[in-house]
Amino acid sequence: MPHTNAQPLIDLGVLSGQIGHALRRAHAAVFQDFAATLEAESIRPAQHSVLEVLRASPGLRQAQVAAALGIKTTNFVPLFDALEAAGLAERRAISDDRRARGLFLSDRGAAMLDRLRAGVAAHEARFAARLGTDGKLLLLGLLARLQDPAFD
Repeated sequence: MPHTNAQPLIDLGVLSGQIGHALRRAHAAVFQDFAATLEAESIRPAQHSVLEVLRASPGLRQAQVAAALGIKTTNFVPLFDALEAAGLAERRAISDDRRARGLFLSDRGAAMLDRLRAGVAAHEARFAARLGTDGKLLLLGLLARLQDPAFD
């Protein structure tokens, strides 16, 4: 009898019908592929998210970026410090508040995002193709509903 590497099917019981379990497994698949996409620039997905927010909305305060991405402030500070140390982002004074510092994408950070653009687009296309255009829009809408406190 030939040897195969196929894993036997395992009954997951109630897990197979739970939203949280399905989300965790889907997240793992998407996240692993995305992390591999970013690997060439030695950047992690959370760092990439911060840089993309800074590109779209320069000058936000730390707490604003952290809240927008769902990152605890205590976790955000070292994450941003690493981006700043790598020369990818910077803190600058904000004109309307001398005490506050805004967060900005550096020229080096912008160039890195430009280099990653094609790989990130290909990553997105790989997973969008599994869903089709209508499926992607439906999934994004359903995920937004799961995050919306109005449905509580």
